[in-house]
Order: sequence, then C-alpha cells, then structure tokens
Amino acid sequence: MAMWIQAQQLQGEALHQMQALYGQHFPIEVRHYLAQWIECQLWDSVELDNPSEEAKAKRLLENLVAELQKKAQLQGGEDGFLLKIKLGHYANQLKSTYDRCPLELVRCIKHILHSEQRLVQEATNVSFQGFVDVLSQRHQQINQSFEELRLATQETENELRKLQHSQEYFIIQYQENLRIQAQLSSLSSLPQAERTQRETTLQSKRTTVEAWLTREASTLQKYRLDLSEQHQKTLVVLRKQQTLILDEELIQWKRRQQLAGNGGPHEGGLDVLQSWCEKLADLIWQNRQQIRRCEHLTQQLPLPGPMEELLSKLNADITDIISALVTSTFIIEKQPPQVLKTQTKFAATVRLLVGGKLNVHMNPPQVKAVIVSEQQAKALLKNESTHSESSGDILNNNCVMEYQQATGTLSAHFRNMSLKRIKRSDRRGAESVTEEKFTVLFESQFSVGGNELVFHVKTLSLPVVVIVHGSQDNNATATVLWDNAFSEPGRVPFTVPDKVLWPQLCDTLDMKYKAEMHSGRGLSEDNMVFLAQKAFTSSSNNPEDSRNMTISWAQFNRESLPGRNFTFWQWFDGVVELMKKHLKPHWNDGAILGFVNKQQAQDMLMSKPNGTFLLRFSDSEIGGITIAWVAENPNKLVWNLLPYTTKDFSIRSLADRISDLNHLLFLYPDRPKDEVFSKYYTPLLSKAVDGYVKPQIKQVTRLNNDTILDADGDFDLEDTMDVARHVEELLRRPMANQWSSQQS
Repeated sequence: MAMWIQAQQLQGEALHQMQALYGQHFPIEVRHYLAQWIECQLWDSVELDNPSEEAKAKRLLENLVAELQKKAQLQGGEDGFLLKIKLGHYANQLKSTYDRCPLELVRCIKHILHSEQRLVQEATNVSFQGFVDVLSQRHQQINQSFEELRLATQETENELRKLQHSQEYFIIQYQENLRIQAQLSSLSSLPQAERTQRETTLQSKRTTVEAWLTREASTLQKYRLDLSEQHQKTLVVLRKQQTLILDEELIQWKRRQQLAGNGGPHEGGLDVLQSWCEKLADLIWQNRQQIRRCEHLTQQLPLPGPMEELLSKLNADITDIISALVTSTFIIEKQPPQVLKTQTKFAATVRLLVGGKLNVHMNPPQVKAVIVSEQQAKALLKNESTHSESSGDILNNNCVMEYQQATGTLSAHFRNMSLKRIKRSDRRGAESVTEEKFTVLFESQFSVGGNELVFHVKTLSLPVVVIVHGSQDNNATATVLWDNAFSEPGRVPFTVPDKVLWPQLCDTLDMKYKAEMHSGRGLSEDNMVFLAQKAFTSSSNNPEDSRNMTISWAQFNRESLPGRNFTFWQWFDGVVELMKKHLKPHWNDGAILGFVNKQQAQDMLMSKPNGTFLLRFSDSEIGGITIAWVAENPNKLVWNLLPYTTKDFSIRSLADRISDLNHLLFLYPDRPKDEVFSKYYTPLLSKAVDGYVKPQIKQVTRLNNDTILDADGDFDLEDTMDVARHVEELLRRPMANQWSSQQS
C-alpha cells in the first residue's frame, strides 16, 4: 500500500496521468480498497507470453474477486450501503471481463503498478529499485517459509503414518510370538515323538520372529527418534516464522496504528496479518496433533530409550508456541478515543486473528473492558496483579465476540461504551490532570480443542487521557501526540522521553498538520525555522542551527512562551484548528504563508508595490490570522490588521473580507487577489426575496487621521451594513437607518 499512498499525493499533470490509468477495465476504486492486497501479490512472477501460466493468472483473478467481495461485505450502515453495492458490481464486472483471458488482467495490473512507480519516481526524484521486489521481499520470505513448513509438516505426517503402520505390524508379530510361546507351553500333553517334531518347528519359528522383533524394535526406536528430530526442526522454523510475524509485522502494524492517532497513514494490512496468523495456527495445531499421536504410539508400545522425555518436551514447546500466538493475536482493531471525555459515548473493536481457524466462535467468548491507571497497567504487565482493578466505571463494557462467515473474522464491537466516572491518582510535581494517562483493558477467556487448552487473554489500548470538559481537550491532545510520536515498542507503561530532537518533533507536527489539511502540502523548511524561532526564542534563520537541538515536554506544553499566557503547542494547535475549520482551501491553494512573524512580513513587503499583502498567523493570539499589507499613508509603511479568529470567520469568510478591502490588490508576491480568491467570494443578491432585501456585511478599514491602532500597531476593523444605496435603488425609497457593528 506504500506505493498507493505516494500515488495519491501526486499533483498536476502527474496526477492526471495516474488517474488516466484507470477506467472500466480496472476501476480506481478497486485499486484504492484493495491497495494492500494488490501490492502484496507477485504479478511479475507471471509470464504473460506463456500460455501455461494462465492457471496462475486465473487464481489471481479469483482471489482478486474474492477479496473484493469480502471488502464489500464489510461495508455496513447507511454510508456503506452504496459502496457495498458498487464493490459487488466491480467484482462481477472484473470476473466477466477477464474470466476467459486472466492473463490480460495481470498485464493490466502490471502496467498500472509500473506506471505508478514511474510517476512517483519522477515526482519525488527517488529511486525505487526493483519496486515489486522491494515491496514484497518480506512477504516473499514469509510465504516461502510457510511453504517450507507445509512441506515439512506433510513429510512428518507421512513419516508418522509409516511409523504407525510399522508399529501395528510389530504388535501383530509380537502377538504372533506370544501365540507361539503359548503353543510351546501346550506341547507337554502330546506324545514324545510328536512333541519333539512340533517343538523343533515352533522353536525355529519363535527364534525367527524374536530376531525380527529385536531388529524391528531398534528400527522403530530409530524412526521415533528421527521423527522427533524432524519435529524439533519444524518447531525451530515455526518459532522463527512466528517471531517474524508477531514481533515484527504485527508490532509494525500496531506502530502504524499509533502514528495514525497523530495523522499518519494507517496502512491497514490486518487481513494479511490474519491470514498469516491463521496459517501459523493451522501448522502449529497440525504439528501438535502429530506430537500427541507420537506420544500415544509410545504409550501403546513402550520401548527403551529417551522418547518419553523428548516427546514431553516437544509437547511443552509447541504448546508454548500456540499460547504465544493466541495471546498475541488478541488485538484492538479500532482503538478507543485517546482523549476520552466522561459521560460521552465511545466505541472500540477487538479482534482475535486466529479465532476462526481455532473454531473459538463455536462457543463465542465474552470480552470485558475496564479502564486502568498507568500503575495498574504496569502491575498487569509484570503479572503482579492477578485480577483487573479498575480506575473508573465504564457503562456497556461487556460484549460477545461475533464471527463473520464472509470475512472469517472474530470480533467484539463495543458500540455504546461511556465512562461514567474516573478515579485519579496523586499527581507528581507540575503534572496536570491532562498529563495523567490511563488505558482501556480488554480481557476474555476461551478454550480450544474441546477445552483441551484454556486461554485468558488481555490487551491494553493506547494511552488514554480522561477529560471532563472541552477546555481540557487541547492539553490532553498534546499528551497523546507526544506519547504516540515518541514511545518505544515494549516500553514500561507509559514511559516516554522527556526530551526529543527538534527534527523529530517537526516530523510529528508536519504529520499532524498534513492530516488536518487533507493535502500533501505540509510544513516547509521555512515553516520549521519559524517554529524553531518560536519554540527556542531564537532569531536564527539557518535550519542547521536547530537540527541538533532538543526540545523538552515542558517547552512543548507546560511552560508559556515568553511574554504570552499560552504554550508552544497551544499556539500551534490554535493555528491547526483555525485552518481546519475555515481556511483549509486557501492553505492548499498556497494563498496563506502563515508562519511569518511581523518583522519578516515587513521585510518581504517593503520592496513590493502598494497594495501587496500576505496572510500570517498572529504571534499574540491563539488561533488568529492577520493581513499585512504595504501602503503609502503618506509614507510607505507595512500595516497589520488585528487578527481574525474562528468567531470572525463564522460571520464573514476570509475571501469576502479580502474582497471588501479595496486597498488590497496583490497577494504576495504578485498575484492579483481576485485571481486567487474570487472562486470563494459569496455571490451578491441582486433581487429582493419575498419583499425583503437581505443585508450584506461589509468590512472597511479606517486609514485616515482617525485610524485606530492596537498596542502592537495593528489596525482595528469596522464591519458595516453598507446597503442603503442599494436598497434605495431597489425600493426607490430612502432607508431609515444604517446598521453597523464594531469588531475587535
């Protein structure tokens, strides 16, 4: 899916070329919703000019259609109804189009993938050597190991059957020897001559059978030892494969899920992980059953040697492996909100990746959710606590796992949980309530193999900060952002570094900003320099000066900026909220410079013609943006309007305000303002509706001797209802009064 994420960030002509790759022959929606699956397949391994490869291409087509149908079935609710129909239609369309020519489907997808690779490479000037090989190298390694394990398991199964047949024949011969012995014992009642003749024959036969039994006993023992060695080798590969999947792939998925909380791309891939885990479960269970059958054979026919101890160890080892698999694959598919407000409904989903394969759904387990403190989480992970203590009351915190036949997933969907109350611990030093971390613990118990193995599974959510009022959201988000960005896998809950390198924080802020803007335009290097100046109260314009600097949590969101009553994060978050709610299109258009201080704005504008202006974020107000422009009045000066905030833009948009100010002519550096903003202007009403004329707010500035300045030399604004003349023209009668409002 990595290539698809990059392809979506293409712009201009490259984006048009990428979009042109798709159509009725292969809809772009299929590429989007099956991105992970498509990029995991070995399309390049199919030789398009070899007719014998058609069977391989046919399997790829069938798997593609099945994946698409599975994705369609996952869509639910009103929003997903149309998508469910559309994806189902595409599945049928692809099957009918390529059923008789599956190689053409492979040709089409190979062309699309290589074209995307080329476009991304040209756009980013990055070398993607061996695109398909690089993307699927680890997947190829995993799939190859699975094939080796499958063959090894099949081989031990065959050897076990041979051993069983040999042992059964041995037992038959052993019984034959006992029968001969019984016959010899019964000869005493016969006449001497007859007894001697029959005794000689039976003794000869007995000697032959006993010699065979002696040789065969050694052979059986060797078979058993060889089979145990094969199982031991298989277990080594199984453990290695499981480590690769659980300790690397699953951990990486969890890390991507955590970074998604900061706006990073959560690439999905859980279905691929589940397929791997199910293969592991299947192979582990087959080998465990084989080992148990070996134990049964050993008990059935005890022979001298170490077999009992060897098999006991093998059984213990493979039970440990399956226990690790089951407990590690009880995961949180959808995390609860990391800023959790009391008395507010929230949702979460947990999933057992091997639930369907181990038939856990035959007796659906119940999952319970409780909220625990940081200290309680530490005790749980250290096994110091045998029962789940709670730090609060969650309503609707019990849920039965449901099995979806179409997707093979076993999940518990908590849809209506609510945190009724929270019990806080004693805070340390300067720590505030919005720095205290909790976690939601999900736990369940179930059995597999007919109650043969019983598992008690637990999993912890990402850290949660509990708030009781919306005013705490900003600081709580800072705690979550820092934790998501800088926590290490396998840490003690919920340890994070107190200081990080400035470039690390910049990457985090950039990720958050791009996610909120829903565009590829993030923070530039100049923006980072500006932020460094603000964070470190520095005047350096050289990005290298801050590259090796560290920023502490206190500098980030505990200590106020010099001369201000807000922190660095509170200022930055205010900018993000303002842009997200009101100015996102203008940022994506490149109309807002934003991260420019007053002195920089003056230096940039003084060399420009009168009426040139730029938009920059306010230094003195959270979530404020101001207009700086150059004008002669009577000397050439740069003026700054008092900052606009969310409240202002809920009354009149930025584009309309800029349209109102006739002295603003060119957006820095030299773009006519109407060229940039006219598409966002609100159309003027030219006719009365139902006998009424809708009043129009218009913004003006007073640039004469009565100019009003604030303490920083910024202009105040005046909004007026300047419609009297328009009303007179419409109604041909004078308007009684004119309404105006003063805005600060």
